Amino acid sequence: KPSSAASDVYKRQQDIREITGFDCAIWDMQGLCLVRTNENLTEYELQIQDFRDDEEEPDEMILDEMGMFRIYEDSDPTYILMLKGNADGMELAGRMGASQLRNLLYAYKERMDKNRFIQNLLLDNLLLVDIYNQAKKLGITVEQRRVVYLVEPKNPEDTIVLDMIRGIYASGTGDFVTAVDEGHIILVKSLDTTDGYDSIRSTAEMLVGAINTEAMVNVRLSFGTIVSELKDVSQSYKEASMALDVGRIFYPERNILSYRELGIGRLIHQLPVSLCEMFLEEVFAGNAVDQFDEETLSTVDKFFENSLNISETARQLFVHRNTLVYRLEKIQKQTGLDVRIFEDALTFKIALMVADHMKFIENRK
Repeated sequence: KPSSAASDVYKRQQDIREITGFDCAIWDMQGLCLVRTNENLTEYELQIQDFRDDEEEPDEMILDEMGMFRIYEDSDPTYILMLKGNADGMELAGRMGASQLRNLLYAYKERMDKNRFIQNLLLDNLLLVDIYNQAKKLGITVEQRRVVYLVEPKNPEDTIVLDMIRGIYASGTGDFVTAVDEGHIILVKSLDTTDGYDSIRSTAEMLVGAINTEAMVNVRLSFGTIVSELKDVSQSYKEASMALDVGRIFYPERNILSYRELGIGRLIHQLPVSLCEMFLEEVFAGNAVDQFDEETLSTVDKFFENSLNISETARQLFVHRNTLVYRLEKIQKQTGLDVRIFEDALTFKIALMVADHMKFIENRK
């Protein structure tokens, strides 16, 4: 069982002891004591094994100051609840405790079933008929406005982020929190009819702020477009995933990325590799973008930021105007592009973005 389930089982057995006065232990069907309220309870391994192996015994047995109760999951005995103590009411306490634990197992099984379904849905592992049939069986609404958020902690080992998001968006609310790899957390968020992209972004800002403040973990978050049917959730997930990739390449300063607001970065990211290579070959005359030193690239970036204004760029770089002109003319000699002219500046800017895209693809191989 997941660690969160084990934690709840441990808490439940503590509750049994506090309410009934009996010490409590839970054993699996292999004869291993999983949790206990008293270290001495592990000494009853032989009695537990005899109770487990005797198929003619009823589902409960009361011995001298000791009770054993089978706990079923899907009609199969899965665990044994053991009570120990000198007090009246052991039979009633054991039956109630077994019932509580059985309900807890059912709740976790249902959550795990929904989690597997959502994971397969996101990864397009289900036929359309299976989506509708399983959704009906699990009680998941098919026609519902939803959006997918993708959260990427700076450190993939920060499991506190997953626990925190699960705490905010409980599965019973119609929202689903899951993961399909170690580096990302997925939130499938249900939306009201009045929720638009402004409210979706507000939720994103709230999540990032809460995680940064309370968990003290830096994250990047992306989200896809709104979908109206369950079968289209994978589309929103793919869009959110692409938004993270595009942001990683072209907008590293952003910690919130919307698929609808990726600009030319999204267009470049979807270009075929062969077309990108041809374009770079044309712009840089067969040379790689590495021909430009860091000073030249930072200069031209600042020049673009200032809308090709030479005087303002020179002022912000603390260089003489003639020095700036010399650096820009150097680019013209290398590429034939005069970045002081809008059309050539646009071509050069796009070429740099395409080069960044190609580096990203190469590093992923």
